[in-house]
Amino acid sequence: MSKHKIFCALAVSTIVGAGSCVPTYAQQKMSLQSLFDLADQQSQRIKVSEAALKAAEEGVASAQSAMLPSVEFSLQGSYTGNAFLMSRGFSTSGTTEYIVPGLGPQQVQNGKQPTPHWGNSFTAQASQVIYAGGAIRSGIEMAKLGRRLAELDVEKNRQEVRFLLTGYYLDLCKLQNQLQVIAKNMELTEKVIEQMKARRQQGTVLKNDLTRYELQLQSLKLAQTQVVDAQKVIRHQLGTTIHLPEGEDFDVDTQAVEEQSVALQSLTSEGEWQQTAAENNIDLRQASLATQMSEQQVRNARAASRPSVAVVAENHLTGPYTSDLIPKDANVNVWFVGIGVKYSLSSLWKNKHAIRKARHESRQARERVQLAQEGIENGVQACYTQLLTSSVEVRTQEKQVELADQNYTVVRNRYDNDLALLTDMLDASNMKLSADMALVNARISMLYNYFKLKYITNTL
Repeated sequence: MSKHKIFCALAVSTIVGAGSCVPTYAQQKMSLQSLFDLADQQSQRIKVSEAALKAAEEGVASAQSAMLPSVEFSLQGSYTGNAFLMSRGFSTSGTTEYIVPGLGPQQVQNGKQPTPHWGNSFTAQASQVIYAGGAIRSGIEMAKLGRRLAELDVEKNRQEVRFLLTGYYLDLCKLQNQLQVIAKNMELTEKVIEQMKARRQQGTVLKNDLTRYELQLQSLKLAQTQVVDAQKVIRHQLGTTIHLPEGEDFDVDTQAVEEQSVALQSLTSEGEWQQTAAENNIDLRQASLATQMSEQQVRNARAASRPSVAVVAENHLTGPYTSDLIPKDANVNVWFVGIGVKYSLSSLWKNKHAIRKARHESRQARERVQLAQEGIENGVQACYTQLLTSSVEVRTQEKQVELADQNYTVVRNRYDNDLALLTDMLDASNMKLSADMALVNARISMLYNYFKLKYITNTL
């Protein structure tokens, strides 16, 4: 699917009332889920793990093919030199007695014997393993477990990419909200400056007072520039992650983020999060699969100490017949069917160390499951505590914003009535800006902790 078609699909799914596909993201508000969908299709990290999954699927097919019969063909053409007959004393003169069936002993002159020169050989062999000590089935199970691990690796990379995009997205939301706060405070500052200029003409405001507010306005403009530049950096990093076309961009859906932030006022209990993590965490599931794989490795090691049994059928067609004293220019066909048993007696004392090693690795894998459970439990507890803390921080900052707004309004009215100093106005203005910024950061921080909790439980 081309990038343009991908965008069209996302635009239709995320923009209400969009009548046509726009070739850029510039005028679109993209939800976080839309970014996830785009990353699933275009993230290089996910593509690498998906390629590994395809290789693992072929590994399963390759392991299963070991249960199929083996068939081999061999065709050979050759040139045979003349046979040379010698006595038991290696003499090339005289004769050698040769017993011909039905005729009795015959004398054959030593030396070069006429031999058919052009030879051919055709061999067909078929075999079917009927017992290998469990090695074949163990190999198939290990390949299936490897495929499952590859599937989980794809999902793990998808979760990591989504968490990375979440961080970028929330940073953009925070910076966008900061721009709105800065713009609002710039508007208030500009109004104050205009009023102060009018009062200066009346002689009720000093030049120094006006300069202070103009300096504050310049500081706000600098902050605005810094926020805009920070957005450019994050947008570039985000675009690289999801492979956005060159020059294309999008707007974050800050309203949806704020609505989700409000929805977090009622939090799920820690016990439910712990249960979710135990069921869905990929690291824990991979550790469990590694335990099963180590158990198959033990079975595979034991299989090396057991005999293997196979049904074998062969057919040999050769010519000329040179196994007799006098070669015969004829084709000889021989076939047989039988059962072959193979057993390595040395495995009794050689393979025991491999079995012990596999058992120790199996025990280590089980211990890793316990270690993973402890780490995940601690991670969920810590992240859930941080989420509770950030929730309290949001409520505190909302109250501080309310108080800062009230304070600014009171000081502003007092200053307009010459009942407050300019420094009081500056302090109130800075307090309001600080409170607004802190609330924005607190809300984004709470959302980040929430998504981090979903990332730890692998439900992002």
